[in-house]
Amino acid sequence: MPRKLLLLPPLSACSALRVPRARPAASPAMNAARTGYRVFSANSTAACTELAKRITERLGAELGKSVVYQETNGASETRVEIKESVRGQDIFIIQTIPRDVNTAVMELLIMAYALKTACARNIIGVIPYFPYSKQSKMRKRGSIVCKLLASMLAKAGLTHIITMDLHQKEIQGFFSFPVDNLRASPFLLQAQSYAERLRLGLAVIHGEAQCTELDMDDGRHSPPMVKNATVHPGLELPLMMAKEKPPITVVGDVGGRIAIIVVWPGIFDFMHRVDDIIDDVESFVAAAEILKERGAYKIYVMATHGILSAEAPRLIEESPIDEVVVTNTVPHELQKLQCPKIKTVDISLILSEAIRRIHNGESMAYLFRNITVDD
Repeated sequence: MPRKLLLLPPLSACSALRVPRARPAASPAMNAARTGYRVFSANSTAACTELAKRITERLGAELGKSVVYQETNGASETRVEIKESVRGQDIFIIQTIPRDVNTAVMELLIMAYALKTACARNIIGVIPYFPYSKQSKMRKRGSIVCKLLASMLAKAGLTHIITMDLHQKEIQGFFSFPVDNLRASPFLLQAQSYAERLRLGLAVIHGEAQCTELDMDDGRHSPPMVKNATVHPGLELPLMMAKEKPPITVVGDVGGRIAIIVVWPGIFDFMHRVDDIIDDVESFVAAAEILKERGAYKIYVMATHGILSAEAPRLIEESPIDEVVVTNTVPHELQKLQCPKIKTVDISLILSEAIRRIHNGESMAYLFRNITVDD
């Protein structure tokens, strides 16, 4: 069977086949920029900048270039300017909470939104002390402000949060993105192992201070407080009295020993875990006075977040407390000037390691079990 030949017209100059050019390979610097990470400081206060620099030094990175300032037009509006490209990168925002909490929150929100519009891949907030954490429960006709703040952060563009020792662990449920709640206790005191290594005995303080009127009226007491109520004349109801809280007493011998008061919600423990706030110190001073009466040699108080507002520095200075140890999650330089008994422990090590692990996609479980006092 004869074969048929297909004749093609001659190629013209304009229709000649073109071999596609090979695209130049992306430089390593470009690849690093697209898949790298940057660390920014959300405000220009000395405490936040110092913590951010310590973290970047441990990471071997440079602090991101940005400008955060308050306009002097009478309205004191917050402005944030990002001075470098963040496209496709993991961005970590360091934000400590100074006395002006609302300004710090706005700085964080505006910076997160600025990074979101600048096409950052992930925006992780590093907030050692989470603000409004005490307003995490409904009180009368109030509101759960902590839940509101969590929604605002998600709307602004945050995709992850690193914090430390939340006031209530249930706060993590307010967020629609992951929350890593780190522990500061390895840097202050590891309860059982520390006691065993020093061969220290345990002593526990029982009892609580009386609740404020705000706490008494929010309906959490069981049975509820009895107030003047109108009851039907033919109806007899048993009188329900509120539970009385026992006075503060010491169980155990503290004579001639070093007493370590570690903050835990509602209880004072020796050799217990550290996970809370020290703000008003009247209850600590009362506990220290009882311990001194029982013959304690020295008295130390340990907590994660040293807010120490109002008259706290003066009360500590005048009390039998020998030393108050807190971390640098909250700026307290002024309080340290007023009271030399306040000592600070740096937590930049655990924060920098958390940043490295999150960026590299490594497990965070190591930070909850293997960080030791020696580190």
